[in-house]
Amino acid sequence: MTAKRLRIAYIPEHFSTPLHFAAKHYALDADLVSEPLGTGALTARLKADTSDDQAVDVAIGLTEGFVADLGKNGGKDGVKYGLAGTYVTSPLCWAISTGADRKDVTSVESLNGKKVGVSRIGSGSYVMSYVLADQQGWLKQGEEPFGVEVIGDFAALRKSVRQEGGKPSTEFFMWEHFTTKWAWDNGELKKVGEIYTPWPSWMIAARSSIDQKQLEDLMGKLNAGVKHYHEESEEAVEHITSTMKYSKEDAEAWMKTVKFSDDVKGVDGKVVDDTVSVLQKAGVLKAEAGGSEEMIAIKRA
Repeated sequence: MTAKRLRIAYIPEHFSTPLHFAAKHYALDADLVSEPLGTGALTARLKADTSDDQAVDVAIGLTEGFVADLGKNGGKDGVKYGLAGTYVTSPLCWAISTGADRKDVTSVESLNGKKVGVSRIGSGSYVMSYVLADQQGWLKQGEEPFGVEVIGDFAALRKSVRQEGGKPSTEFFMWEHFTTKWAWDNGELKKVGEIYTPWPSWMIAARSSIDQKQLEDLMGKLNAGVKHYHEESEEAVEHITSTMKYSKEDAEAWMKTVKFSDDVKGVDGKVVDDTVSVLQKAGVLKAEAGGSEEMIAIKRA
């Protein structure tokens, strides 16, 4: 019996470029499913019943979002997926933004006790707000460092911090630096600060029921897509600027900061365990959260 065509979910940002090259140039036989709501939504798709039209077989998303989800209830809540690959080894720069006209938000220090907008509970934007609170010393037993407002996608988050047409619903939100930059440049938002993930930023997660031959083929095609990205930088810039809101200068600047895995297959257990430790300290995961043994489907060679 022929295996069904893979469904691969991704966040429609510049980081998806090698995936698109794998499909365009190296015959990756899969349906690519755009998910603008981020990693929290990716985890929901990975756990959805396979008969659900929202379900996917593989997702490429943020390390902290996958680890936070897999660590709930010690990894014993019937999770149907695991970490199978390492997509980006460099950290992610999370920018902290608010409305350009906001005089009540002027610095990171002014955010303590304010209301943060997130795409959804469990998303990278949610998880990293608690990592920020931990780094700033704002976490106190029995108290939340922020009010949390679930807003939705990037467009909704931008609107939530602006004072146009009424009272804004949040004081700030966190999103990847280069995805946000055009909204600072056009005067819609202003940057308050930034925070880097203390771990490699992007991973590949796969359902435990996935056909292993298809998964192996995907890993090989992604490796080819990454190699193409490195060798054909002009095409990469053209893809980013023509399909997303990035200038040529911003695309080139981002490409100098990111490091994709040359071989995406497998996940380093120490990376996962270190991430769990940080998320536990930040209050995102409980002390009994599972570790790499429960979360990794394919260990890095």
